[in-house]
Parts: sequence; C-alpha cells; structure tokens
Amino acid sequence: MFINKSFDGKNNVCGRNVAVMRKKLNISQRELAERMQLMGYDLDKNAIQRIESGQRFVTDIEVQALAKVFDVELPTLFDENLSEE
Repeated sequence: MFINKSFDGKNNVCGRNVAVMRKKLNISQRELAERMQLMGYDLDKNAIQRIESGQRFVTDIEVQALAKVFDVELPTLFDENLSEE
C-alpha cells in the first residue's frame, strides 16, 4: 500500500524550510499568510503553522507562491541542508 507521507511521517518536505525562511525574514506566520493572500492564495496563520509542522500537504501552486514570497528558486524549499542561521 502506498503511503502519501515523507519518511519522517510528515505530509510535506518543505515545511521546515518555510519556517527557516520566514524566520530569516523576521515575519510572523500571520504576516506570511497575509503575503500569500495578497498573491491570491487562501492561506491563514493556521495553515502556515500546519505547513511548517508538516501536518498539512502543500500544493505545487502554493510551493511556487512561497518561493516567490521568499524570493528563492523552487529547489531551495526542498534543500535538506538549508541552514537555520
């Protein structure tokens, strides 16, 4: 049977990096949600929290929008070696 989760049991692989990049920008989860909403994506603070904790799946469209918000290339969101510094 196919399980639609990452090896660590999370529903996405980019959530940790979303949190790292958001903190580097020094913005809150609410501010990130507002930026996504300005781009036309229906995400609230709770959705951002669930993405960052790996509880929520992230669509390819949302990943693309997050990359634009953070001004990074798409692969950066999936970089397992992204530093929290």
